[in-house]
Amino acid sequence: AFAAATALAATPLVRQTDVLTVLPGTLPEAELARRLADTDGAIIMKLGRTFPAVRSALEQAGRLDTALYVERASMPEQRWMPVADVDPSSVPYFSLVVVPGDGHGRRYDAPEPSAGAADAAQGEVVVVGLGPGPDGWLTPEASDELSRVGHVVGYAPYVARVPQRVGLVRHASGNTVEIDRATHALELARAGERVAVVSGGDAGVFGMATAVLEAQEARSDLHDVVVRVVPGVSAVQAVAARAGAPIGGDFAVMSLSDRLKPWSVVERRLRAVADADLVLAVYNPRSRSRTTQVADMRRILLEHRDPGTVVVVGRDVGRAEESLVVTTLQELDPESIDMKCLLVVGSSTTRVSPTGAVWTPRSVEP
Repeated sequence: AFAAATALAATPLVRQTDVLTVLPGTLPEAELARRLADTDGAIIMKLGRTFPAVRSALEQAGRLDTALYVERASMPEQRWMPVADVDPSSVPYFSLVVVPGDGHGRRYDAPEPSAGAADAAQGEVVVVGLGPGPDGWLTPEASDELSRVGHVVGYAPYVARVPQRVGLVRHASGNTVEIDRATHALELARAGERVAVVSGGDAGVFGMATAVLEAQEARSDLHDVVVRVVPGVSAVQAVAARAGAPIGGDFAVMSLSDRLKPWSVVERRLRAVADADLVLAVYNPRSRSRTTQVADMRRILLEHRDPGTVVVVGRDVGRAEESLVVTTLQELDPESIDMKCLLVVGSSTTRVSPTGAVWTPRSVEP
């Protein structure tokens, strides 16, 4: 159907490496707008009564001006016109919208900075923590900042969590390219744009805040760009709250990833935390390429901690697949842990209440 529609409109749909997405018009409006903003070319099917919401989504995604409406393609009564000119009351179910990919990618290019652009008062980077999952954990301040920027930059799953609206340009990228996207955000801001760089959880806890400041330090021409960091709810806070109050006393936070530091450093810090009898929150415990770190951590901690030390394993906390397991250091199964997990290893005083809440006393005996 869409091949006939594009032929009728005599419009190239996508070229070369462009991404084509076929979408049902029955999607929720906000979701449809987001997907339209994130693709090059698109076909929207199943119109009829959904057309007003589809038109609104196209406008929010900045795609209305180039979108074409095609009705009954390849039939005698076929016709096409710009979506903006369509009477919503006349749209039959057997119609679709063609959103050409040509030129869409240009919306994602950084504008060329003009002379003195670094002094542009409106240009800035705001690093925003989105919280660990549900919309309810996005702070009002973060929501307000996102509503006032013209660009959002980040890892694709996080960019997908930002609602699309008119005028918002999205710059989604893959994992492990933090410096590249931080630099891109700073360049946009230097050209006078207001840019949000988004992270899950709190952007300052193993998030994009440090990457942005690192990228800024590396480029003297970016030193004058204003950078602000907006706090968010961190994953460790979320898991701790679900469990009870395991970080109610002194605690440490570590990442088991050795991508940015050698494992020897991780081991040394694990021993120091264990020797200090601190509660330990563990990010990035395991991945498909890092399969031994949890077992190594467990072995190191057991050299200092009682086998009965309480351990909390939070997986996908705040999402539909959420699970929370309370176990011990001895019984912790490294094979059950993945990158969706955050661990909280208790201190010698951490305990489980009669109701199942995990908590650590505020006071410590000398």
